[in-house]
Amino acid sequence: MEISAEFMRRLAQVAAAETLPRFRNQGTVSNKLSAGFDPVTEADREAESAIRSVIGAEFPDHGILGEEHGNHNISSRHVWVIDPIDGTRAFISGIPVWGTLVGLTEDGEAVAGMMSQPFTGELFYANGSGSHYEGPSGSRRLAVRQTTRVEDATLFTTTPALFTGEMRGRYDRFEKQVQLVRYGTDCYAFAMLAAGHVDIVVEPGLKPYDIVALIPIIEKAGGVITTFEGGPAEAGGDVIAAATPELHAAAMAALRG
Repeated sequence: MEISAEFMRRLAQVAAAETLPRFRNQGTVSNKLSAGFDPVTEADREAESAIRSVIGAEFPDHGILGEEHGNHNISSRHVWVIDPIDGTRAFISGIPVWGTLVGLTEDGEAVAGMMSQPFTGELFYANGSGSHYEGPSGSRRLAVRQTTRVEDATLFTTTPALFTGEMRGRYDRFEKQVQLVRYGTDCYAFAMLAAGHVDIVVEPGLKPYDIVALIPIIEKAGGVITTFEGGPAEAGGDVIAAATPELHAAAMAALRG
């Protein structure tokens, strides 16, 4: 089914109405974990509620999988997957690399999605017409770089600390092979890959709401995104995205050691 750009913009706008007034405003932060730190804010909860309301009014038969407010009708052929603030740690630290993620799956396959960063005024989205950008520099179609060699690549990951056990050693060896490494940009890294500024993104331990929205944005820009084993990324897990099929294959081989 086709999802219009206007609908993507509407989702971004209602979410921004809840997130932007609370950004850099010292709001209340709760911790989801009894051991460790997994923050959630009022902005997360209110933005997801606003998004769910718009989806429910437009597509009442569709299912919804949300990070903050649970599941609704997820046996439907069409399920919307929502992360109201991907990068809550960045959000509470005042750093504008968080984003609102909303993706649509059809029979389990990600077919449309958006990443909105309202503080910078940017919207990245994909639908049947391709992968698109709207922001301060205007509007354009997204296209990945044509990098094919690991040694020429820019690599992004949130932090190497997320790689544990023997996987940490494999990641460290992989990191030494690339040209440039940057950390800590959450969903923004995947958007930058689709926009042609980054070549590889690797993230372990993702949930569906961390990645579903980003899959079509990357794929329709010409990139490749899978699990580390090469399977579909819609269920999350350990995920690797790359600008070209050649680079994706080379990066997977390098990560296997």
